[in-house]
Amino acid sequence: MPEAIFHIRNLDVRFRTNQGDVHAVKSVSLSIGPGETLAIVGESGSGKSQTMLASLGLIASNGSVTGSARLTGHELVGLGEAPLNTIRGRRVTMIFQEPMTSLDPLFTIGQQIVSVIRRHRDIGKAEARKEAIAALERVRIPDAARRIDAYPHEMSGGQRQRVMIAMALANKPDLLVADEPTTALDVTIQAEILDLLAELQREMGMAIAFITHDLGIVRRIARRVVVMRRGEVVEQGPVAEVFGNPRHPYTRMLLDAEPKGLKAPAPADSPVLIEARDVKVHFPIRTGLLSRVTNVVKAVDGVSITLRRGETVGIVGESGSGKSTLGRAIMRMIPATGSISFEDRALLPLDKAAMRPLRRQIQLVFQDPYGSLSPRMTVGEIIAEGLLVHEPHLSAAERDRRAAEALNEVQLDAALRNRFPHEFSGGQRQRIAIARAMILKPRVVILDEPTSALDRSIQKAIVELLRDLQQKHGLSYLFISHDLAIVRAMSDRILVMKDGRVVEEGETVPLIRAPREAYTQRLLAAAAEIGLDRS
Repeated sequence: MPEAIFHIRNLDVRFRTNQGDVHAVKSVSLSIGPGETLAIVGESGSGKSQTMLASLGLIASNGSVTGSARLTGHELVGLGEAPLNTIRGRRVTMIFQEPMTSLDPLFTIGQQIVSVIRRHRDIGKAEARKEAIAALERVRIPDAARRIDAYPHEMSGGQRQRVMIAMALANKPDLLVADEPTTALDVTIQAEILDLLAELQREMGMAIAFITHDLGIVRRIARRVVVMRRGEVVEQGPVAEVFGNPRHPYTRMLLDAEPKGLKAPAPADSPVLIEARDVKVHFPIRTGLLSRVTNVVKAVDGVSITLRRGETVGIVGESGSGKSTLGRAIMRMIPATGSISFEDRALLPLDKAAMRPLRRQIQLVFQDPYGSLSPRMTVGEIIAEGLLVHEPHLSAAERDRRAAEALNEVQLDAALRNRFPHEFSGGQRQRIAIARAMILKPRVVILDEPTSALDRSIQKAIVELLRDLQQKHGLSYLFISHDLAIVRAMSDRILVMKDGRVVEEGETVPLIRAPREAYTQRLLAAAAEIGLDRS
């Protein structure tokens, strides 16, 4: 591409480790034209992020880079830190997957945007603040003149990502590198962010390198795609051509990674395990010197739900809809009112001691296994920990045997149980979290966004694993997610939540094909734009 503004040629990235050199990027070449969006796709560990980070000099101290990366003809590889700092933030900028880790919690968003503007341009604070407000307005932050003084924690996930976009585009760069910028967002917010990026690209004429593992997003935003695997480019070309007629088996595997099929329905006469009626979880807001209650957040507001043996009920909705809070209320992890029963036994009147033997029957798998697995314990110890509470009579050898069985059941090598969580991939850690729940032989498992941070192929494997375990043990699932493709593949019925209430519920296929409520229609329309099959 002679007209390209960004060229990478024969880029190699290596990292020195105690176990020897890791060859993370292997002779990668790609180009991006002005105003173009190039998608760089692949699973975790494929080298897609490292390729761009290394090109911009953002590499760990144990790394080395060879090859070439030229921005509008200027070589970046080997350039010193000082000249790179005049380019990064001005001519090329980057936004990341999780804005909360990129924004400084000690400074307002306005201070951070102003700092970026003044770092690269000789203007005063007042003028830079005006430009920062204009940047926030450009990314549609409501009441930008007031919100500019907010701290990152005072904004929602979608708003924080908009702030990162505003900061990245404040100096009108030639190239924007977007590294998984929508992965952690609800489907409607994803659609809004993608539309916003496309609009700003047209307005500013910038090029975008969009790094993602979601092929549905690629179809929507890019004309060309680069497919990476194990540090190498295995295929590249126009999106329609690569996706329509993939030449490499890895590309075909990625395209086939969408969870398919529907769950086999539970028998109509299956007994009810969980029955919740008019559940409410309200959080009082206290202000003033005397901490008087001045408002109430109605996180869950009169929700009813029934779960039968062998059934999966999907709970969907945007962040803040109350779906995770409902799951925690059912487990008695937070105070709630109303009625919650397990096998006709009322749970709300029970104290901690009375609840303890029931907790092995209702287990929870979290969204982030890395955050929920102790880094100081081996995998075997983590999986067997619940047995110390619920089966204290077991010997250490018996607990170890049960942990090995649990690992085998989730299709992991039991010989790995003496390793620590950081030695496993994201998909393996999620299997470990599932094994920790399954070792207690529960009746009900609450799955809170268990696949949202995983590659699509890993998501498919986890869905198949959960289906197999459900069929083998007659498990019942509450499956909490904002990913409607996963919910469609997992659920018998779906509850749609908004602002703490259920706005629509019904059997999976009829609800997805013909939603009644406008909110559900909006969720499904956003999901369809990035690849949900509603047939």
